[in-house]
Amino acid sequence: MREKKSKKKQQPERREAATPHHIVSYIDNLKADIAAFFDLNAEHTFRPFDVHDHFGVHDKKVRLLFNEILHELEQDGRLIYNKNGTYTAVPHKTKPQGLTGRVDRVNKGFAFVIIEGREDDIYVDLELLNGAWDGDIVQIQPLSRNTRNSRSRNDSGRNRTEGRVTEIVERSNAEIVGIIEINPRFAVVQPDSKKLYDPIFLEPDQVGEARHGDKVIVRVTEWPTRRSQAEGEIVSVLGKAGNNDVEMHAILAEFGLPYHFPEIVEAEAQKIPDKIAKKDIAKRRDIRDVLTFTIDPVDAKDFDDALSVRYLDEDVVEVGVHIADVSHYVLPGTELEKEAFRRATSVYLVDRTVPMLPEKLSNNLCSLRPNEDRLAFSAIFEINSKGKLLKEWFGRTVIHSDRRFTYEEAQAVLDSGEGDFPKELDTLNKLAKVFRKERFKKGAINFETPEVRFRLDPESRPLGIYTKERHDSNKLIEEFMLLANKRVAEYVYSLSKGEDKNTMVYRIHEAPDPDRLQTFANFVAKLGLKLEVEEESKIAKSMNAMLAKVEGKPEQNLIESLAVRTMAKARYSTADLGHFGLAFRRYSHFTSPIRRYPDVMAHRLLQHYLDGGNNVDSEQYELASKHSSERERLAAEAERASIKYKQVEFMSMMDPEKEFDGIITGVTEFGIFVEITETASEGLIRMTDLGDDYYELDKDNYRVIGQHTKKIYAFGDAVKVKVKETNLARRSMDLYLAGTKPGRRSEFSRPSFDRDNDRRPRDRKPKEPRGSGRVKRGAGGTGGGSSAKVKRRRR
Repeated sequence: MREKKSKKKQQPERREAATPHHIVSYIDNLKADIAAFFDLNAEHTFRPFDVHDHFGVHDKKVRLLFNEILHELEQDGRLIYNKNGTYTAVPHKTKPQGLTGRVDRVNKGFAFVIIEGREDDIYVDLELLNGAWDGDIVQIQPLSRNTRNSRSRNDSGRNRTEGRVTEIVERSNAEIVGIIEINPRFAVVQPDSKKLYDPIFLEPDQVGEARHGDKVIVRVTEWPTRRSQAEGEIVSVLGKAGNNDVEMHAILAEFGLPYHFPEIVEAEAQKIPDKIAKKDIAKRRDIRDVLTFTIDPVDAKDFDDALSVRYLDEDVVEVGVHIADVSHYVLPGTELEKEAFRRATSVYLVDRTVPMLPEKLSNNLCSLRPNEDRLAFSAIFEINSKGKLLKEWFGRTVIHSDRRFTYEEAQAVLDSGEGDFPKELDTLNKLAKVFRKERFKKGAINFETPEVRFRLDPESRPLGIYTKERHDSNKLIEEFMLLANKRVAEYVYSLSKGEDKNTMVYRIHEAPDPDRLQTFANFVAKLGLKLEVEEESKIAKSMNAMLAKVEGKPEQNLIESLAVRTMAKARYSTADLGHFGLAFRRYSHFTSPIRRYPDVMAHRLLQHYLDGGNNVDSEQYELASKHSSERERLAAEAERASIKYKQVEFMSMMDPEKEFDGIITGVTEFGIFVEITETASEGLIRMTDLGDDYYELDKDNYRVIGQHTKKIYAFGDAVKVKVKETNLARRSMDLYLAGTKPGRRSEFSRPSFDRDNDRRPRDRKPKEPRGSGRVKRGAGGTGGGSSAKVKRRRR
């Protein structure tokens, strides 16, 4: 354990002018595509003209660029230049790899292949998928960039690389969740996943105990080919579709997430003593006599962080951020460790939490409950009234929480000045406001995405939908967690010896892709808003100014949600790349080890360096970071799926004649997406249901126009709608405009459509599958009962 006085902030080092990021990215992608083309055709030689022809390049300047890249690849030792002016791939000792990536099947007719480190995904038409399914790891050969297919253009309108799958390296998941339909001659399972389009056939004798309409897990035994359908066998019968427990288990299974702990893990957890040993207390800083409390949601069961307050003099306060010491109990090599790594995160569905750790730890030993001694890993700061950090200390402690506040209770004390610890709460709130103001001054972006919550009855049926409001008590906790996360990252970095920087697991958030940012800027310009995108240093300030202009307006949540989608996704890495959205040079996740495995790694690394340890190899930590990022993505998808399911379930119980206020959140060739204001539920109004005219998409202006009436429905317009159909199995619904009559639907067509994956109706093939983006908004609802939510993840 060490104490360290904070240093003055160093001036950023000067950097030479560099080639714009988007140009570097474009050239790097071209280089990778050309190298992959040669690798996959290693037995052939090619003239530069042949390469131009393969990629459909006709522009003279682009041809010169291609020739220069061919020369660079020769210099890099990737290609051989022959005397006759041709190029050949350097022979590989192993099989040529080409480009490897993960399939994202966004539409029935095509997919994208996502390649790590590459900003532009590769477009692959259905005929060139070679039997690959969503999530599969594949090798891909780049094809022509000279395409007229609008789907294969990136966000800026530039043609992106197209490709074909040459090999399926690894199947994503052989076990699929779906509803079984049993016929006299065969049975078929229709997958729940909106990204899986192939039914799975079973022989009648393989049905077992399953009944028609049951939700099942089926293992694929024969993957589909051009001449045959997928075949499988039942692994598990979850129960009748529509049952809440069955549906929630199905969502977890769909995304490969566990819903119970192995017996060996539970048994290991139960063996951990309930009482803290005196020898463990003796090794720690004892701050049980310092005022300490937690502030959490009213329905929280695990309290993984606490704050302590002690006044040192009139102008200086000591604030402790105390985090459950999970790494004391979860040791390397144990079954608990293996399971925590496998899960990597807790999962928060609407009506339940699937914890990363068994309840003995998550809700007991590692929960900082009031009036109980607990082991913690602490970051303790001395701060003056102006928010200046004077001193910091990191190490293991033993604490004793004096009070458990809910956010509402803490806010009531802040508002009234009465109740428990009003002085301490007021001090923390004032400091939090100073920290928050300073963050935004330095370039943090003020995203306030609403949190959808539900009122549920005892059977988990939704009685109402509402959004959680954020108050000062929420922001208070957020700011001190951000402070601890940032300072831990900076502290570990400061302990580095020489140029060999200490390995650390960072939470990184890179600057947004210029093409996507430009697309968003073009869009908001249509709404009369300006966004600066030319200089990276001005993006945050401009973004905040734009968001401030729409605050309180109907389109606020719409714009905020699209802005969030424009940003890069935060992820875990040992690379020290900073956090763009928070404007932090370095940032880690340290404050939630109960529910995030990267925090456990951060605790271990911090303690290692506190003990004077040397730098450690980063390879295993990088692999664990990638694994954690992927598990986080799956957990987030499962959480969204549970929200959608409950939203559609709630809407299915509404009076079909009831009118709802809505706002248009997307326009496509096949229809208009509308979010119902009251319930935050999104549905589709199909073009065929507009009824009074034939509408065409005006993509450049984000609207559809009636060819005869010239009536316009545009992104952001307010409309009144009714519910036409709901589809719980697909977690989607169809709407129609109030005052009109919806068109008839064929009995063979699907009753609903989901925009998240742009599944198209069978009678229409859209030229532009990606509409204006999915948007989450807040909503109201009525009814009593229990409350459920998806826990807001702190950044």
